[in-house]
Amino acid sequence: MTDQANYMTAVDNVAEAIGAFNGKEVLDRIRRSEHATEADLMEFAEVFLGGKYREQKEGAFARLFERMLREGGGVIAQEVEAAEKAAEERRKERRDKAREATDKVFGEDPFETFKQLLGEDFFDFVGAFGDIDEDESTPSRKLYSTQKGKGRPKGYAKWNLQKKTKVLMAQVQAILDEYEAELPLTARQIFYRLVGKYGYPKTEDAYESLTNHLVRARRSRRISFESIRDDGASVMEGKFYTGEEDFYRYLHDEAKSYERDKLAGQKRDIRVYVESAGMMPQLVRVARRYSVPVYSCSGFDSLTAKYDLADDVAKAFNWHGRQTVILHLGDMDPSGETIFDAISEDVYSFLEVDVPHKRPEDVAIFERVALTQELVEEYDLPTDPAKESSHSAGWGGRRACQLEALAPDVLAGILAGAIESYMDLATLKADREAEVDERRKIAKALPAPQTPEE
Repeated sequence: MTDQANYMTAVDNVAEAIGAFNGKEVLDRIRRSEHATEADLMEFAEVFLGGKYREQKEGAFARLFERMLREGGGVIAQEVEAAEKAAEERRKERRDKAREATDKVFGEDPFETFKQLLGEDFFDFVGAFGDIDEDESTPSRKLYSTQKGKGRPKGYAKWNLQKKTKVLMAQVQAILDEYEAELPLTARQIFYRLVGKYGYPKTEDAYESLTNHLVRARRSRRISFESIRDDGASVMEGKFYTGEEDFYRYLHDEAKSYERDKLAGQKRDIRVYVESAGMMPQLVRVARRYSVPVYSCSGFDSLTAKYDLADDVAKAFNWHGRQTVILHLGDMDPSGETIFDAISEDVYSFLEVDVPHKRPEDVAIFERVALTQELVEEYDLPTDPAKESSHSAGWGGRRACQLEALAPDVLAGILAGAIESYMDLATLKADREAEVDERRKIAKALPAPQTPEE
C-alpha cells in the first residue's frame, strides 16, 4: 500500500468518524482553515482513530475536528493530555476504593492487625532470628514498613560486619570495580560473578542471603546506591527551569551531548527487549550508541503492550516502508522463551491483518540474542534444572540458565554485535563523524548563558 493510499484511507476514516459526506469534504474544509493543516488531519487520524481512544459521547470526534479547524493542531495534544489525566483519575479512584476495602478487613495498620491476631509472643519469636525480614525486594515491605523501634533498619544505618561478611563485601567491591564501565549491576549479576570467581554457593538460599547483605551494605554506605540496581519504582516528570539563563545553560549542556539519530539513515528500525528491568541501564549504555531504544518485557503479559508494539511496527512499514527488528534478551528457561514466543506470535497475528499485503516475517524480524544454548556452552555458564511451571511442558530434560550469568562486558559485546548486524556500517560511521561537526555548530549557535552578577 502506497503512502498516498494510506493518506486517502486516513482521510476517509476521519470523514466517517465525524459524519462528513466524504473525504473530499474533509480535505476542502482543512484547506480552507487558517489554522489546521493536512499534517494535523493525519495526526488526528493516527491519534484518535487508531483504536486507543473512543468517543465517550456521541459526536465527540466531530466537535474536536471543528475545534481543530478553529484553533489548529495543538488541540490534539491538549485533548490527549486531558484524556490521560481523566484516565489517571479513574485509576486513582479504583485504587482508593480497593484501599478502602482492604482497610475494612485489616484496618489502617495491617501490621498491628496481624499482631493482634497472632499475638506478641509470635513476633518476639520471629524477632529472635534477626535479619529474617530484611529483603526489601519482597512484597512484605509494605507490611513491615510501619514498625517503630524494631524490625529492619530504615534510611542510612550502621552495620557491624562479622569477619566472614567483611570478606564477602570485599569480593563484591572487587566485582563492582572490575565492571565499573557496566554499572549499575543487578544483585543477580553480582551473585553469578561471586559463584564463578570466588566459589560462592550457587543456591537460592545463598542468593537471598547476598541480597540482604547488599541492602545493608548500601544503607551503611559501604557500597554506593548507584552501583547496584533493583527493579523498583519508576517516575515520569517534566523539566523545569529557574529562569531564562537556566534554560540556556541546559541547552548548552544538551548541545555538548548532541547525538544524531543513527537509525534515520538505515533501512530498518531496531528495538531491544530485555526480560529483567534491572538490566536496562547497562543495555541502554550500549544501545544508545546506535540510537536503539531498550524496553522491559516485564509488562508483556499485557495485551495492550503487544498491540502497541504491533501497531508501531505496522505504521513504520505502511507509512515509511521500514522493517522493524526486535532483539530479545532473557533467561534460557521455559518462562523466558515463552515470553519471546508470546510477543512474536501475537505481533505476527496482528500484522497479518494490519499489513495484509506482506508476510508478517517480512515486516518484523524477531531474534533471540541471549540467552541461548550456544552461549551457555561457549562461556561454560552454570545451569540448573528448569522449574516446573505451566510453561515447562515442552521443555524436556533441558537445564535452565539465567541471563545474568553472562558477564556484563560479554553481554554488552554480544548486544552491540547483534545491533550492528542489521545496520549499514558505512552509514553508521558517516553519521558518527557528522555529529561531531554538528555538535560544535549547535553549541556555537546558542546564546551564551550569562553568569549571575555578584
